[in-house]
Amino acid sequence: MKFKKIIWLVLPFFMGACNSFLEFDETNNLKTEEDVFTYFETTKQTLTAVYSFLPQDLGVLGGAMRAAGADDAEYANTGAAVQDFNTGNWSAINTLDTQWELYNGIRAANTFLEKLKTVDFSRYEYTANYKKWMVQLATFDAQARVLRASYFFELARRYGDIAMPLEVIDIETDRTIAKTAFEDVIQFIADECDACAEALPLNYDSSEFDKEVGRVTRGYAYALKSKALLYAASKLHNPTSDVAKWKASAEAAWNLIQLSEENGLYRLDPNGVANNPTSPEAIMLIRNGNSSSFELDNFPIRLTAGKRSTLASGTFPSQNLVDAFETINGYAVTLTDLGWVSEDPEFDAAQPFANRDPRFYKTVLADGMTFKGTTIDVKDGGADNLSVIEGGTPTGYFLKKYVIEGTNFEVGQESVFKHTWVAYRYAETLLSYAESMINAFGDPNYTDGTYTKSALEALNEVRANAGMPAKLIGTKEEFVTALRNEWRVEFAFEDHRFWDIRRWGIGAETQRELYGIRILENEGRKEYRKIVYETRQWKEAMNLYPIPQEKLFVNTNLAPQNNGWN
Repeated sequence: MKFKKIIWLVLPFFMGACNSFLEFDETNNLKTEEDVFTYFETTKQTLTAVYSFLPQDLGVLGGAMRAAGADDAEYANTGAAVQDFNTGNWSAINTLDTQWELYNGIRAANTFLEKLKTVDFSRYEYTANYKKWMVQLATFDAQARVLRASYFFELARRYGDIAMPLEVIDIETDRTIAKTAFEDVIQFIADECDACAEALPLNYDSSEFDKEVGRVTRGYAYALKSKALLYAASKLHNPTSDVAKWKASAEAAWNLIQLSEENGLYRLDPNGVANNPTSPEAIMLIRNGNSSSFELDNFPIRLTAGKRSTLASGTFPSQNLVDAFETINGYAVTLTDLGWVSEDPEFDAAQPFANRDPRFYKTVLADGMTFKGTTIDVKDGGADNLSVIEGGTPTGYFLKKYVIEGTNFEVGQESVFKHTWVAYRYAETLLSYAESMINAFGDPNYTDGTYTKSALEALNEVRANAGMPAKLIGTKEEFVTALRNEWRVEFAFEDHRFWDIRRWGIGAETQRELYGIRILENEGRKEYRKIVYETRQWKEAMNLYPIPQEKLFVNTNLAPQNNGWN
């Protein structure tokens, strides 16, 4: 099977957006935008700059991952901005994660698209690279439009209705542009992806594309459409559960599945995709420059060679998340006030972290696990049982996903690595398909002449890839419960749970108490206690972000404010 090449962007770690996407000065002989679009290479570089706004979450919230604003994790620094998600101390004045800089990316895309109409490289017709340039040039418009659609989606899932400029606008228009309804934004995204897909290659492996690995493909256009329609069909934006929206989402996911199967594009990867830039499952990845800052924040502090101060940092998995990982035999496991509970006859409560879902070991570092040649020890009095102010874990667990174990902080042995952020991978398509099919047709086993794969089959493909047994489910309600848990464990710390809670409308039941674990040792036997680490606040207004008040002051047409934020 032919492997799909990844989107590979080398960016500064935790990169911020720029106001200008290309600088013009005499050192590069480019004095105006018109100069830039006179040459193929600088035109291409300008398009590449539009990619730099793609968001990721390797500690985007002041060092915290967004999962710390949901029930999957806690950020150790109690004064960090991400805590405002959990205390309810955010508003239109005290905003969080606005990503308003994505409008800079949209402006960059619009500028590029406008200037692209004027390019003329015919004077190079008889040069060696002309034909290759023309092949590449034919994809530029589609690449920029899909990127722009990506930025619209990121804004829409935060705010719902958004301003949606489709051309370069002046200051006066910027101050008066009105919002577009969420449903219309999603329809635009879907239409753009359809319009651009055929102009995009399946991959950039050929010599005509110089075997590039950093470009939007047809598969990503299909993927973005699928994701946008899934959000439009979900409860937050579809409270009446309009079946037509679920069918549209199912169709979009199915089209990507078929595209993949027919062309050998993607396949599930048992090795995982995070920090795996050659994974055949990758549809969109963002490759970062060399860094050890993520490890410095998230390693157990005793493994940082004194490079990290004792001030609290790091994203720490919660007991809430740990309870979502089944036993290897597919049974639920829960830590209660009385200890561990599971119906798995092979489960050993004295060794609760043994024989669990293999994804658990790729996601979480728990007591007794080996890491960097040492044993994690969070029991009372253990080497890793430190207070938060000393740099210890607030929940009793450490993060494993995205952490590169080979990173070294020892003097003279320092090592850094490139981190690969998973923006979209094939498993998401399968779970999107499963969710859409169950809500469209109500039967986990439903198939027909069009949809020859059932929701249950799609779910079990993801489970099988993880080394987990198939689910045998008969009712819609049971399936939805299993599916939501699958979303959680499969995509832990990949920036899904925070948004899934909102689109499913389950914040009131999930965002109240954040649990951790305390481990005692009595005569050589460990005793496990569930603890409430933090009580959190939730209100339904939090399903969408408030529009920043400063933006409403500048442009009153962005009113009304989202419900509950006045």
